[in-house]
Amino acid sequence: MKNKGVLFMIQAAMIGAVYVVLTFLFAPISFGEIQIRISEALTILPIFTPAAIPGLFVGCLLGNFLGGALLPDVIFGSIATLIGAVFTYLIGKKSRFLAPMPPIISNVLIVPFVLRYAYGVTLPIPFLMLTVGIGEVISCGVLGLLLAAVLGKYQTQIFRTTPVNKKS
Repeated sequence: MKNKGVLFMIQAAMIGAVYVVLTFLFAPISFGEIQIRISEALTILPIFTPAAIPGLFVGCLLGNFLGGALLPDVIFGSIATLIGAVFTYLIGKKSRFLAPMPPIISNVLIVPFVLRYAYGVTLPIPFLMLTVGIGEVISCGVLGLLLAAVLGKYQTQIFRTTPVNKKS
């Protein structure tokens, strides 16, 4: 039993670290009203391991904090990723194709208000929802599903788990 807890913590830490690195590696497009946060592609990982949930939350928290985001962005942006990760874990058991939807939806509903009220962006909320949504569809939907397809072939070796349901 002790080994499973250690494996869980190692996986969570590695996922969090990769999230932070990707956020900084692609920093010019990771922040702002129009953003494509490449690290959000990792929000597909809860379909492979529940350790991705705390890993993504802490990775987003650190990425935002170290990236100089304002406190409301650090808090609510990270909560959006946490909500997305939890529901990806739940939905991903039934449909890998629908697994990217929770982070897309949670970010579309939360991040535009952070941009408006924390950063004073004066663009209309529906427009901000559109721009955030497009970025999330690219990162979570397109890149996330590509990542899932690649990792799905090797998941037992990488995550030490049984294969997930591959239904769409």
